[in-house]
Order: sequence, then structure tokens, then C-alpha cells
Amino acid sequence: MKWLIILTLIFIPLISQAQKEKIDLDPVTVTASLTQNKISQSGRDITVIKGESFQNLPVHSLDELLRYVPGIEVQQRGPQGTQSDILIRGGTFQQVLVIIDGIRLNDPLTGHFNAYIPVTPSEIDRIEVMKGAASAIYGSDAVGGVIHIITKTFAQQHHKNTLSVSATAGEYGLLNVNAGGYYHNNKLSLSGGMLSNNAKGQLQRGINGYFHNNSLSGSLKYQIKKWQVGLQSSYDKRDFAAQNFYTAFTSDTATEKVTTWWNHIKAAYSHNRDQFSLDAGYKKVTDEYDFNKAAAPNLNKSTVIQSVAVYTRTITPRTKLTVGSQFINRSIKSNDRGDHAVNTLAGFVILHQQFGNHFQFSPAVRFEKEFIPQLNLSYRIKKILLRASGGKTIRDADFTERYNNYGKALVTSGNIGNDALNAETSWTFETGADYFVAEKLKFSATFFAKYYEDLIDWVNTPYADMPRKDNLSPIGNYFLATNISELTTTGIETSVQYQSKSFTGNIGATVLNSSATSSLYISSHAKWLLNYSLLYQYKFLRVSVNGLYKKRQAQHGSASLAALTADYHIMNVRLVATIRQFHLFMQADNLLDRHYADRFGVPMPGRWLSGGIQFQL
Repeated sequence: MKWLIILTLIFIPLISQAQKEKIDLDPVTVTASLTQNKISQSGRDITVIKGESFQNLPVHSLDELLRYVPGIEVQQRGPQGTQSDILIRGGTFQQVLVIIDGIRLNDPLTGHFNAYIPVTPSEIDRIEVMKGAASAIYGSDAVGGVIHIITKTFAQQHHKNTLSVSATAGEYGLLNVNAGGYYHNNKLSLSGGMLSNNAKGQLQRGINGYFHNNSLSGSLKYQIKKWQVGLQSSYDKRDFAAQNFYTAFTSDTATEKVTTWWNHIKAAYSHNRDQFSLDAGYKKVTDEYDFNKAAAPNLNKSTVIQSVAVYTRTITPRTKLTVGSQFINRSIKSNDRGDHAVNTLAGFVILHQQFGNHFQFSPAVRFEKEFIPQLNLSYRIKKILLRASGGKTIRDADFTERYNNYGKALVTSGNIGNDALNAETSWTFETGADYFVAEKLKFSATFFAKYYEDLIDWVNTPYADMPRKDNLSPIGNYFLATNISELTTTGIETSVQYQSKSFTGNIGATVLNSSATSSLYISSHAKWLLNYSLLYQYKFLRVSVNGLYKKRQAQHGSASLAALTADYHIMNVRLVATIRQFHLFMQADNLLDRHYADRFGVPMPGRWLSGGIQFQL
């Protein structure tokens, strides 16, 4: 609580210094209903992060950028894009759906890979974060919320032609490069970029937490009369120390390499009141995990082939109807989990209806193995926006939850898959209000509740109760992927957002209550979470601060392993001086040098100093 008071004292005087200019705290988004609408017309709690935030804030990777968004809890296993689990409002990391330009990114092998976003920062127009149920629109995995990355090439508006290159060097052998550009001329739009984060890393349990995380992406769009054709492709490789990422053994000195190929082709038609789009995507992931030098590596290859067709008809200026279909093929080839494939076909309908000048009504329904309804409502009274949303969600188990450790000769401890898992279902409800105090200032508050059936999590299970004992030891210690019969999560989320030319600030607090006690991931959620980002510009100087405070249930074990920290406060600071097109910067990650772990057994880095230069044209 003391940090909230301190930040408020900082926030108020900076606001008073801000200049007067037009700021949009109610931007247009596409995530809530697949059609362009103001946030205030969606009935949803949506946060929009501008693409330039990556350059302006003290972050090194996209998962780090999301870590400081109000309402999002990012549990990191390693820094700078090594590996992170994204959680929203008490859900599991598999319950957040990540989308790039309308195409699903979530990995069928494991949700631990969902934060490997194969788009470089220079290509991003904005990131839309929608909290709450969205399965009626997007299907499986859209339980806790949706993170939608929209690139400059595929965005509706055009950007200025830009070129940017930055280089960072720092302690522990840190060397990062971030470069990219965007070009638009008449009917053609092009963008591309690269991001490379490398370090020897800080000392862990006898080894260094090294990482070599590299992304390369590019896209183009061409206008042909009423049609637009777009192509997107990227290559992403992460090579990192993975000690105790998945186990609590002291013999665990793991390393891991994850390689992703991502391809997306889009055709879109727009004429008068009709809009149509057809998207096709192909994703291939190769994962090589080495537990230690004495063990044979796990080799996993997963693919996702998908297509989405969407048609929208503007019936009247107040009425829009959207219909669509989606096909997804998920497959895996693994020496640990076996060879498997799953096909999914779904159809959906979304209505957006406006009554009068203030009331918005948006029901949606999807059929994907079962009937999935959703209803969003909003009502604007001058400076006050009232909103409510409710719907059903679903999530199928991934291949790790179903088949983990099936292919090994003998497993003496660890997580064991369960091929008899049922799909998760839940009902999610939320109600909230936004108060637009002024043109630049907005307060928000939301109450949410989730009622789960057959929630999937890992539960400590004795050998005698294991449904499959083929390669297990009678004296082993196991966590079994299990359907938890019922679980309720409730919470309150508040935030304040301010934007001006000289100052931008976001502060949010989430209080969470869950009935889970014995599950592995649900029980590690933050019960109290504070996220904030502040940026202040004065002439040629700019200072930005990111931070979070987290309080939760601790986990302790062997003295040689890092404990899951009960509470901690992390703050990162970046100072920039601008000389024409050049920006000189210094940065301190974990400025307070807090020793903590987001995942049991995995220590996060202490204070890390770096600096560099950026050229922007």
C-alpha cells in the first residue's frame, strides 16, 4: 500500500505540469467484436498499448512490456524473452489467448510457449489487451482474456515512413540490438525488423542464466481496388539456460532451444456496407530440452495450421452483423509425448446494436463442440461509462497436459500427463465503470467473477491414485494433470490512466480471491498485484519507470532452490537524452536489487545496469 501512496504523490504534480493537447483515452479497437468500435462501445475492459511504448519504457522484450500492464500478472522464468507465463485475473497461463493480426498464436505443446511472440517491436502498431471471457468470438483458450498484437502493415491507418536502430550493452555480457523500419507508398506497405537479446547471465545454482533470444520478422500489404492482400512471415529462436524451469531437482541443469516459424496470409475486401476477410496461418515450433548432460534430450515438434473467414454487414448505421468460421489443425511429434493430432471446426455470429445515443448491446454465439454464448453491454452518461459482460468459456487440454512423460522408460518424480482429461468450461461475469475525469484522465474499476468446472491444473497425487502407472515408481512424487471439479475466482481491479504529450502514466491494482488450495499454478497467483508505468518528457530529457508489487502465497522446499517469493517490489528505470535523431540512454533493471523468484526453484536476476544509443529517422 505504501507504494501506491508514493506513486500517487508522484502522479499528481506531473499531471499538473502537462500541456493541453488532444489525447484519445477511448481509441478504436477491433478485438471485442472483430469490427472497429470505440472501447466505450464494446462493453469490455480493454487496455491499448501503443507500439512506441517498447522504445520509450525500460523493457527488453514483449513479455516484459506486458508485465507492467494493469490486471496482467506475468510470471517470469528468465529475463528478456527467455520464458514467461501470462496470467489475467487469476486464470492459468493456458487461459490467455495471444493473437497476431487476427490469427491465433497459442502453442499446442504447452502454454509456457505462448509468450514467444514472433513479431519484432518495430512492426507493432498497438497491443489490445481484453480481459475476461472471449471464447464466443475466439474459441478455446480465450478464458481469462485476449492479447491481440496488431502490426503496422495490417493496421487500418498508415504510419509515417520510419527507420530505427538501437544497440544496448551492459553487465553480465549483455548485448542487445533492436532495428526495424516501415514504408508506405500509395498502394504498398512494407515493414520489417529484428530483435536480438544476448547475455552470459547472472550466476544461478552453479551455472549462469545465459540467453540468446533472436527474432526476425517482415510483412507487406498491397491494395488492389477494393481488395487488400497481405503477407507476414517471421523466424524466432530462443536458446537459454532452463535450470528448474519445469522440475525441482537439484540435478536439473537444463538448457533449452525453441525455434518458431510463423507465416500468415490475408485477403480482405471492403465495399460500401460489406467487409470480408480470409486469413490463413501456419506455425511450426521445434523444442529441444536437455535436462542435464547425462539425460537424452526431449525433442518436440508442433504445428498449427488454421484459417478464419469473417463477413461483416453494416445493416444500418446502428446495426452490424458479423458471421464467420474457423478451422484449426494442431499436431505434435515427440519422443516424450508421442505423435498426436486434433482438428477443430467452429462457426460464430456477433451482433453489434446501438440503441439511442448511449446504449450498446452486443451478443455473440459460437459453436465449437458445444454452444458458447456471450453478452456485452455498455451505457455512456456524459463522463461516466457503465459496462457489463458475461459469457461461457472453454479450453481443451494441451499435449503436455495429456501426455507429459508418457514416452520415458522410468519417471521417478515430476509432472505426469492425463489422457482422460475433460475440456475446461467456465462462466465469467464482470461489471465496471470508467470515469473520464478530463480529456486526458480516466479512472476505471471492475468487479469480476469466474465459476469453473473441470479446471485443469497439476495436483500432487500419490502413486496409488495415479490412473496410469506404466513407467512410474511406487516411491515417486508426482503432480498429475487433473480436472478440478469446481473452482471460484473473484476479484476487483482498479486503474488510473493519464496521457499527455509530456507525461503518460498507468497505475492499476488487482485484488484476487480464489478457492484453490492444492493446485500447482492457481495457488501461486498474486492475491494483491500493483502494476505501473510512468513516462515524463522535459525538453530533450525523458525518464520512464516501470514497476510492480506482488503479494501471494510462498512456496518453500530444498535450501538449494529459490523459494517462490511471498511478496516483492520490482522497479526498472530508463533515462534518455535526445540529440537530433540520436537518443542516448541508461537503464537499470530491478533497481532495488530485489532477490525473488516467480517460479519455485528459478531465481530472477538482481540489479542489472545497461546503456546504449538509438538512431531514429
